[in-house]
Amino acid sequence: MSNWPGKFVIGLTGNIATGKSVVRRMLEHLGAYSIDADALAHRAISKGAPGYQSVVDTFGRWIVEKDEEIDRAKLGDLVFNNPNALMQLEAIIHPLVGQAVDILIKRSSHPIIVIEAIKLLEGSLHEACDTIWVTDAPEDVRIERLMRKRNLRRKEALQRIHAQNSQQDKNLAADVVIKNNGTYDDLWKQVTTAWKQISPIGDTGPVMIKTAKTGEFAVQRGRPRNSDVIADLVTSLSQGRKNMTKDDVMEAFGENAYLLLQMNNQFVGLAAWQVENLVARTTDLYISPEILLEPALDTLVSELERASQDLQCEASLVFLPPELAVHEDIWKRLGYEKRTPDSLGIQAWQDAASESQPENTTLIFKQLRQDRILRPI
Repeated sequence: MSNWPGKFVIGLTGNIATGKSVVRRMLEHLGAYSIDADALAHRAISKGAPGYQSVVDTFGRWIVEKDEEIDRAKLGDLVFNNPNALMQLEAIIHPLVGQAVDILIKRSSHPIIVIEAIKLLEGSLHEACDTIWVTDAPEDVRIERLMRKRNLRRKEALQRIHAQNSQQDKNLAADVVIKNNGTYDDLWKQVTTAWKQISPIGDTGPVMIKTAKTGEFAVQRGRPRNSDVIADLVTSLSQGRKNMTKDDVMEAFGENAYLLLQMNNQFVGLAAWQVENLVARTTDLYISPEILLEPALDTLVSELERASQDLQCEASLVFLPPELAVHEDIWKRLGYEKRTPDSLGIQAWQDAASESQPENTTLIFKQLRQDRILRPI
């Protein structure tokens, strides 16, 4: 049994570039509440957070940028090459992350929780989990991913891979090993097979939201089996700005969730969104020009916010294409305002906006809750 009555907790780990985050996202699609412990570690040392001053006092002000934030690249270079420095940093961060994880799990309404942490097994967090899942991939695959996704040179990729603890030791400690060396279809099959062993939760159908003057709207959570539909919707509703295939959508499921808007049994809109570090980010939003815009947006955005609040989000960031950004009156009625990333005030919100905003989009913002969940740490 885990430390949290009524919750079943999956501890998810694996070495760099083995696909931990992709598997965590897939578990989200299946109904788990997910926690990225490494993102919480970053949050714990941001300006104003409880770990900030301890890190600066321990390692010196040379790691502080002009905006007074800690330069994580400098800090990473230091601790990456100095085991003693890494131990000092972990002694500051790990208790704070443990507090944050405890808060999030206790407040979650989900019966199944997944905690992703690259050093899950090296600390005490794994002892609080009901099961341990480990992702694995061949070294050549991991090198290619690091070079392609992080723009590392081969030597740098190998250095990061070899600096970590043994993947084989992680595999031996696992209850479930996910082999991420094939297609996304294969990965999804492994994850769903393991999920069915622990979860009575089945797939869900459309969620009826409201009735509009033009007919009854429904919002449905997109699943991998809907990949063809999602690809066609994105390609057609984006007016050719973004062309997607079924394989593109399957790959995108490693980052995004999809909500599909229906009217009269026809798909008429779509939102691609993700929740990271308690911030909801809607990176793609499309509505058919053949339906009334305001009730359609009201329905789809309301469900986005409901799902985001269910995941304890503090804020909603929506990145609008030009044809939707011009309708400022509608967005104002829905509680959103046009913003820039540096005007958001909270570092986690600023980082989310800067990291996620696609080109040629307008950022609009809405605060979903006044009480910031992680303020107690």
